[in-house]
Amino acid sequence: MSARKLLAQYGLEPKKGLGQNFLTDEGVLGKIVAAAELSLDDAVLEVGPGLGHLTRLLARQAGRVIAVELDGRLLPILHDQLAGYDNVELIQGDILELFLSSLFPLSSEYKVVANLPFYITSAVLRRFLTGEPSPIRMVVTVQREVAQRITAQPGDMSLLAVGVQFYGRPRVVARIKAGAFYPRPEVNSAVVRIDRHPTPPVKVSDAEAFFTVVRAGFAQRRKQLRNSLTAGLRRPQATIVAALKAAGVDPRRRPETLSLPEWAAIMYQLRIEN
Repeated sequence: MSARKLLAQYGLEPKKGLGQNFLTDEGVLGKIVAAAELSLDDAVLEVGPGLGHLTRLLARQAGRVIAVELDGRLLPILHDQLAGYDNVELIQGDILELFLSSLFPLSSEYKVVANLPFYITSAVLRRFLTGEPSPIRMVVTVQREVAQRITAQPGDMSLLAVGVQFYGRPRVVARIKAGAFYPRPEVNSAVVRIDRHPTPPVKVSDAEAFFTVVRAGFAQRRKQLRNSLTAGLRRPQATIVAALKAAGVDPRRRPETLSLPEWAAIMYQLRIEN
């Protein structure tokens, strides 16, 4: 049954405020599940199961699926659509407020597979990448522009790109046209797979200190590093310039041009601690 008809059957309309664009294209859903490389040994967390189209496919390939849905109106649909799948657990709640340790033991491994509401993409990624326990893999549908930002290389880096790439290796595995969703969004989307790094690709003694420097650098991204870091870290410009030169970074460069090792080198030269 189409998403439109299924919602009509229950007397419901999509909530724009919750970013409800339901992905129902079977071909695309199949690509998402394939990218997750699931087995019956896997536990999967799905954020925003919506009408259950992706959830059913996950339940057929994974040993356990926890689906967290914010919109309580959709629970009757989900219960009906997932009847017979005894390996699926439905939870009504906000994934940004739930403790991940309440869903999975701290020592457990799990994967996240989700068609993320666009308006919470960055917050959800941050939640999983920095939370405990953290998933070993994420396969998520995001706006195509966001996918490009996540997978950017030095020259086009952003705070989001640095944040994701510090914790995992992202790559685009599929592109999705707006017509694959109901209702049709105004932008195209992409599926991004993020594999968690066993250890960060750069050695830093304090991740929060590392991101203190990165956030300061990107706070005024159109400015040269010597200016943005001076303002963001509230240190004399002479100190900033000396640290940048010692790290092998031209003080006139802009933050989007830096690699993760260069950010780490700047952090150490500035002796940032938290």
